[in-house]
Amino acid sequence: MKTYPMTIAGVKRELPICPLNDKIAIGAFVIFGDPELTTACAQKLLSLAPEYDYVITAEAKGIPLAHEMGRLAGNRKYFVARKKAKAYMTGVFEVTVNSITTAGEQKLYLDSADAELMKGSKILIVDDVISTGESLRAVEQLVAEAGGIIVGKMAILAEGDAQKREDLIYLEKLPLFTADGEVLE
Repeated sequence: MKTYPMTIAGVKRELPICPLNDKIAIGAFVIFGDPELTTACAQKLLSLAPEYDYVITAEAKGIPLAHEMGRLAGNRKYFVARKKAKAYMTGVFEVTVNSITTAGEQKLYLDSADAELMKGSKILIVDDVISTGESLRAVEQLVAEAGGIIVGKMAILAEGDAQKREDLIYLEKLPLFTADGEVLE
């Protein structure tokens, strides 16, 4: 398998290049099971973060990042927009999202108890990779419905058009690739 070398927050990794279709491929960036990379990225993002009360991320790949940011910031509570409503949720808000890495339409859910804590609070949205911005848009909508005040949007990597967003703070650019693994210009 072809890989793409990157240094992210001072940590070197080889990202596997994975085809999405017969024309385009992406560099697979996964922080699950990589505490060195997760901690380095969380520290760097915290150093760039505006003042906030809570962090929120979308399930699932942003969870280790949000957790580590919360731990490094003094064990602060964070929220997760879930892919399925859970039995323990006291009520839910839901939005629809279309992600390039997940086939088909998805929904994201926020517990109304979490929404109550968010109301009037400064919310920082974080994720591992922002590409099309669909997951980010869905989380923004959940935060707005909860009455939270979005003070920043951060990601470890920005892919494709996300690199042009002026409202996004990110650590590195992740290129898109041709189906045979060459960097798209």
